[in-house]
Amino acid sequence: MGDFLSQEEIDALLKGHTDIETAAPAEPEAAAAPEATLSDLEKDTLGEIGNISMGSAATALSQILNKRVLITTPTIKIMTPEELFASFQVPYVLVEVNFTEGLQGSNLLIIKVSDAAIIADLMMGGSGENVTPELDEIKSSAVAEAMNQMVGSAATSMATIFQRSVKITPPHLTAVNFNNESYTSPWATAQSIVVVCFKMEIEGLVDSQIMQVMPMEIAKDEVRMLMGSEPAAGASTGAETAAAPSVNGGGTPASAPAPAATPAESAPASAPPTTQASAPSSRAQTPGGAGSPGGGQTQRQGQVYGASSRNIDLILDVPLDIEVILGTAMKRIQDILSLAPGAIVELDRLVEEPVQITVNGTPIAQGEVVIVNENFGVRITHILEPYERINHLRQ
Repeated sequence: MGDFLSQEEIDALLKGHTDIETAAPAEPEAAAAPEATLSDLEKDTLGEIGNISMGSAATALSQILNKRVLITTPTIKIMTPEELFASFQVPYVLVEVNFTEGLQGSNLLIIKVSDAAIIADLMMGGSGENVTPELDEIKSSAVAEAMNQMVGSAATSMATIFQRSVKITPPHLTAVNFNNESYTSPWATAQSIVVVCFKMEIEGLVDSQIMQVMPMEIAKDEVRMLMGSEPAAGASTGAETAAAPSVNGGGTPASAPAPAATPAESAPASAPPTTQASAPSSRAQTPGGAGSPGGGQTQRQGQVYGASSRNIDLILDVPLDIEVILGTAMKRIQDILSLAPGAIVELDRLVEEPVQITVNGTPIAQGEVVIVNENFGVRITHILEPYERINHLRQ
């Protein structure tokens, strides 16, 4: 019997084996924790991206409201959705935007309901003063349109600085009072998210914050794209894929920097003063690798038109709409509703200024109005250069 284990010895061995099994899984969890952090350089990079993209959004909002709008001074925090929503003491408007190209995933644009109500009141012709901090159906529609314009402008700026196409879905707006309502977050409750807070001012009416929230994965992807650390696979497959690695500033083919020079000219126009000097700096080395400035401009124009025209004959019979724009004007809804026969709408173009000629909505030329056989016509005086057309698309 001395060769057999007693019951006490068997129980002791089984207990020790169970302790080892339960303790073993703790090591991978501890090793995964450092992934949910951002270095100081990554935070600075995200702040610069936010400065440029939200600067463009501020410009769009300013044009809609006809008020001076400032969105500046970003601060970056890392937390979980549960922690973020628990910190909200007043009702907020959450605007969810999904990326469909260039980036993958969702992000949120968050503002207070009281700020959104002021924006809606201004869009509807009000003064923005003594506004009830509530959103009815009409005001929600007005805010949704403002957010649509803002995120669209921000996406365009991101496409410019990343040198690749960035497309988003139409924003989805939800007003939530977190004191007595719940909100279904697009991310897991304990997932790490990056919250970029901006100070937002609207000419004597709003002095508040606007928040951009994204998962850690999107934040790191944005940093990698701006810093040029993504693999350059497929760089020779086409114009869009070649533009992505061109921000590396070196080691790229001579034709790669061609599209990079074009957006750099329009990016500062929509950014706030604090970001104008830094917007082109991230691509300052790119034209240097291409050779002389003249050669860079030649390649830029060739890139717009395409490398080969052997298939152009296939689309020569496609009809296109040509429009001549005499001028434009921006009016509030209140002004539009008050229009009557005999009213005069003042346009933003002087009498001696040339009119704009567009094809399918894209400006291609300028000219002057003439009379041809008792019909109006237009004499072309200037054909827009390719880089000028791109600048018009970016505006």
